[in-house]
Amino acid sequence: MALLEVKDLHVSFRTDDGIVRAVRGASFQVEPGQTLGIVGESGSGKSVSTQTIMGLTRGAQVDGQALFEGRDLLTMSKQELVGVRGAKVGMIFQDPLSSLHPFYKVGWQIVEMIRLHDKEISRAAARKRAVELLQLVGIPQPDRRVDDYPHQFSGGMRQRAMIAMAMALNPALLIADEPTTALDVTVQAQVLQMINRLQQEFGTAVILITHDLGVIADVADDVVVMYGGMVMEQADRITTFKAFHHPYTEGLLQSLPAYGGERTRLRAIPGTPPSPINVPPGCPFAARCPYVMDRCKTELPSLEAVAESMGHLSRCWLPHNSVARQAARAKLGQSLPLSADA
Repeated sequence: MALLEVKDLHVSFRTDDGIVRAVRGASFQVEPGQTLGIVGESGSGKSVSTQTIMGLTRGAQVDGQALFEGRDLLTMSKQELVGVRGAKVGMIFQDPLSSLHPFYKVGWQIVEMIRLHDKEISRAAARKRAVELLQLVGIPQPDRRVDDYPHQFSGGMRQRAMIAMAMALNPALLIADEPTTALDVTVQAQVLQMINRLQQEFGTAVILITHDLGVIADVADDVVVMYGGMVMEQADRITTFKAFHHPYTEGLLQSLPAYGGERTRLRAIPGTPPSPINVPPGCPFAARCPYVMDRCKTELPSLEAVAESMGHLSRCWLPHNSVARQAARAKLGQSLPLSADA
């Protein structure tokens, strides 16, 4: 049984301009000890999906299920969710400076989080645990830096402190929402290695939310590609990069430097994402798709299995057989390799 299974999740917000349909029928799951990468451009519904299942989207209209260890997070009371957040599900956010309270020392914040979920632990023991955690994530002189304020840490060290806080109670699941976006490449690699090391040590499942497919290639076991609030494609990492089906996944891969061998010029996806208020009737990617057909503009394809691979799902009207799919692409005048090494 999956550790977390999200089924047909819908999230919408009522605004003065209309109803924003941020997530439309998203379904995915993550297994114990595995890493699920959720990728897509800004506004695709990645962060809203995970924040909603943790009860962090106030005022949202929510439908669907989010089964964590067999219990539906979406029907839990606020008090029950408080018991889950931190203790069983750790969260790392994109901007640690806004996640850490600027008026309190970093160590104090870790101590308070530990004592919130463990009523019997003393403050001295919790402080000792905080120092151990800071050392575990590579903070130099943790016994001294535990008394520093967030502004005294660099961006990379603040992110490490957030990881320490998230892993303090050895949660079963870690949700990392764009954890490396504001970091330089060297620190980004260190943070990803740290998350991987902690995952291997504690057997933690990880949901990694990012717009960077390069990061996904390094750490993910399975990949969910989202666009317009919907899951467009879902597969294991190798299939996503070597035998993708959906044109949006193809467009994301073409935006990677050096993708496609000798090609030196990056290919941008033309156009802009659809409005979440005025949702188009057909496929949300139809207006930007190089293989668009008439039915794409009026009929929304369902998320169905691709013939060649177990667990490979795609929401597209292109044929699911690879030979027929390549023929259809050639007929539409945009024939491109089906994989990076084709």
